[in-house]
This record gives sequence, structure tokens and C-alpha cells, in this order.
Amino acid sequence: MASKEGRLHNRKGRGCLRAAGAGTNHQLVFTVRIIITLAVLRLQLPHAALAVLYGVDRSTITRAVHEIRPLPAARGFAVPGHLVLRLRTLEDVFAYAAAEGMELRLDSTEDRGRHPGANRPGRRAFVSG
Repeated sequence: MASKEGRLHNRKGRGCLRAAGAGTNHQLVFTVRIIITLAVLRLQLPHAALAVLYGVDRSTITRAVHEIRPLPAARGFAVPGHLVLRLRTLEDVFAYAAAEGMELRLDSTEDRGRHPGANRPGRRAFVSG
């Protein structure tokens, strides 16, 4: 929320004009929002399924994931065996792999996506492979 306020302040030159206590009332506590985000990222569980599990609306789960997801990315990823080393960007990953003599591999598994049927307008905009 502080990040959102900072972006708003940079864009408008001021923060939100909101009374104390006003604004979103989160139905999920912070720790539950973290667990939900990790479940979505790691297990690819649908938001609707998690909403049923926690007894909230699907949009509440979506909002929680969008709020929590940038936090671990900003902190970076720890390297096993190196307590202080964190990889924050793709360039960091390539530099670390080159320094350690590692070979990086890219998983290019193709996922089925929705696209217009054969002989329909807009079909050529969807390219597979």
C-alpha cells in the first residue's frame, strides 16, 4: 500500500485525500494473503478455488495476489550456499551463471491459449511456437 501511495504522490504531487479509517477493508490478514499468493505462484491454483476455500469473493483473492506479488520480487532470490547474495534481475542471473560456470536452460513448453477458430478474422495475430 505504501508503494501505491508513493506512485500516486509522484503522479499527482500529493497523496490520497482520504479520511482516517476510510479505504479498503481487507478481509484477509497479511499472513493469509502471503499464503494465497504463494499458492497461486507455486501451484497455479485458480483464484476462484481459493476464494471458495477462504470464503471470500474471487476479486478479493485477485487483489491480494496483486498486492503481495511485487514484495518477493523486489527483495530478490537467495542463492543457496551464499547467505548475502541475492539475484534481483535477469542480468544478475546471467552474471552469476557465467561466474560459476553454469549452463542455463530455457523451458519453452507451449501452453494452449484461446484464439479465434480457423478462417476467422484475427486468427493470424495468434502465432504458436
